[in-house]
Amino acid sequence: MTPHAPPRQTTAMHRLGRFAFRRRRAVLATALLVLLAAAFTASGTMNALVLSRYEVPGSESITTAERLDRDFATGSANVLLLVTAADGDVDSPASAAAGAALAAELGRADDVVRVHSYWDGASPALRSDDGSQALVTAYVPGEVTYVREEVLPRLKAEFERGDGPLAVAIGGSDELFREAAQIAREDFLLAEAIVIPGLLVLLIAIYRRPAAAFLTVGVGLFALAVSLAAVRFVAAQVEVSTFAANLILVMSMGLAVDYCLFIVNRYREEALAHDRAEAVARTVASAGRTVVFSAVTVAASLSVLLFMPFPFLRSFAYAGIIVPAAAVVGAVVVLPAALAVWGRRVERRSPQRPLAEGRWFRLAGAVVRRPLLWGAGALVLVLTLASPLLDVRFGVPDERALPEDAASRVVTDQVTGNFTAEETDALLVLAEDADAAALAAYAAELSRVDVIARVDSAAGAFAEGRPVAPADTERFAWHGTDTWLSAVPTTEAMRDDPYAMVSEVRAVEAPFTTAVAGYPAALADFRDALLDRLPLLLALIVAITVVILFLMTGSVIAPLKATVLNGLSMAVMFGAMVWVFQEGNLAGLIGFTPQGSFEPSIPILMFCIAYGLSMDYEVFMLARIKEEHDRTGDRTASIAAGLQRSAPLVTAAALVLAFSFAVYATGDVVFLQMLGLGMALAVVVDATVIRGVLLPALMRLTSRFNWWAPPPLRRLHDRVGLREG
Repeated sequence: MTPHAPPRQTTAMHRLGRFAFRRRRAVLATALLVLLAAAFTASGTMNALVLSRYEVPGSESITTAERLDRDFATGSANVLLLVTAADGDVDSPASAAAGAALAAELGRADDVVRVHSYWDGASPALRSDDGSQALVTAYVPGEVTYVREEVLPRLKAEFERGDGPLAVAIGGSDELFREAAQIAREDFLLAEAIVIPGLLVLLIAIYRRPAAAFLTVGVGLFALAVSLAAVRFVAAQVEVSTFAANLILVMSMGLAVDYCLFIVNRYREEALAHDRAEAVARTVASAGRTVVFSAVTVAASLSVLLFMPFPFLRSFAYAGIIVPAAAVVGAVVVLPAALAVWGRRVERRSPQRPLAEGRWFRLAGAVVRRPLLWGAGALVLVLTLASPLLDVRFGVPDERALPEDAASRVVTDQVTGNFTAEETDALLVLAEDADAAALAAYAAELSRVDVIARVDSAAGAFAEGRPVAPADTERFAWHGTDTWLSAVPTTEAMRDDPYAMVSEVRAVEAPFTTAVAGYPAALADFRDALLDRLPLLLALIVAITVVILFLMTGSVIAPLKATVLNGLSMAVMFGAMVWVFQEGNLAGLIGFTPQGSFEPSIPILMFCIAYGLSMDYEVFMLARIKEEHDRTGDRTASIAAGLQRSAPLVTAAALVLAFSFAVYATGDVVFLQMLGLGMALAVVVDATVIRGVLLPALMRLTSRFNWWAPPPLRRLHDRVGLREG
């Protein structure tokens, strides 16, 4: 096969390229109409997205919470009023009278079902250690988006005050997440304002032709608008989290730019030897097919999140499937039509340099001459960067995910610092078929658990196994032979290990049937379900990407090597995340408060995204190496030639994608900072050290086995496999 031998004329991708050239004006006009319609539809997408709690439908905590709401009109306190006495004493007559009036006023507010305050005499845990502050808690049932977007802003406007005998501020878990979502929306708008012009500047520097840069950004905007519009339709059927919009922005622009870089570069190569019509068709037939496979790889990696039983994570799966599809349409349909019209303005001004003069060619040549030396050095560097991963710890999300001056964080910091017990994070224990004597014995035993400060029940209040107050018969009314208890944890328990606290409470034996709900229980059930599904998720990602790479290369060795290299990339990313966000290095520079642990769903999301993008680069590089191998039959020289043809583009694509992600590292929500910095680092290390050194070193060491497959699989690949040239 010669370097520019035309691909088979019967291939669907070649026919698509021909169609894009012949119908270029119709394609561009249609794309413009789609863009305008999508932009109009996307304008309402943010309002269609919802907020999510850390919940697992059908889990013990959720089914118990539903039962408590139905039978007892109670649930976890999701609204909190932090009350500070002007005279410094919440027990003074003026403060007590104002506090009782405040609780009564909150109880009359719309949507508020149950109010519990320090001044109703039920729980001293609602009084601060120095007596200057007290808490009023309330339960607001309903769908999470309604509570956070409709009820909380209304209560905040009505009850927050800074004058009079009592100063009042609103906090609680739902208010924390509401404010986090609000800040994330602001970060989205800021990122949009930075990413698009920033990408344009980068692309002009990379292409050295403004027309190519403007076309690429145009395709990115097309992918962004179409993705947001499509997600709006998905959101009409299922829950889609507001945080999915942040992922859509960075991935749609990043992937579209990546794909356009490869399409434009291939077009420039083909234009040197063919007329524009043939160059466009050959570009789509070769690089376009690789782009499609790459998009399938990214979509497949994120689609496995559909197997996770959480609407929050499924939201990113919807985005992860839609965005690559929109980017592919822009890159292999719209962009070729644009090249058919403005191709001359995209082509290089000067001839392409010979391969032997390329920096990547010389680097690859050095690596393949001494693969053990280069490979060992790169491996030592990678393992050193990954070493902090050995100390990873998982915890729960808390107020430290927000900036220090966020109103809800200020409230939570004061509650954590000034109150001994965490009344708002109480575990709610449903007791079925109980009697008063058995209930009293169980409540006393439960209060002896070290991590529990107090237990309130229909049999009275208990602390350290002793009764400390009579029963609040109005709050803990019986429903037949069923009732419920409130186990209030210590502040240290919620900070140190809330998962262990939930396990200890659930382990206490009772002479009747019990089930545990409450915010800590929901977090524990969420984590357990997440970890239970994790092996399936990892197996699916590896299996899907191995199949895709086999279809592209016809080799069973190349996919296995890619899996190992991807694992090293993931280890580097998570090692850096532990060093920065868990241990607090660079906290002052980036602007966050280290929590000493990770909430587990964010690393899983990062893994799916990073794995897909890393395999994306693997697809592009292996495609060019395989093409050179098929053309020349030289196992060693094809590595250097393929690397020179692909590595500069992969590096440029990684730079663009890293910039897109890194914008979020300047945001104010730790979750987005982690995603931004972690993904930026992952794609840069993957595109340089992993693919630039370890990949050619490993391919040189496996040499004649690189493209090996048993005969039955070779025949399968001959029928359905992907070929670049």
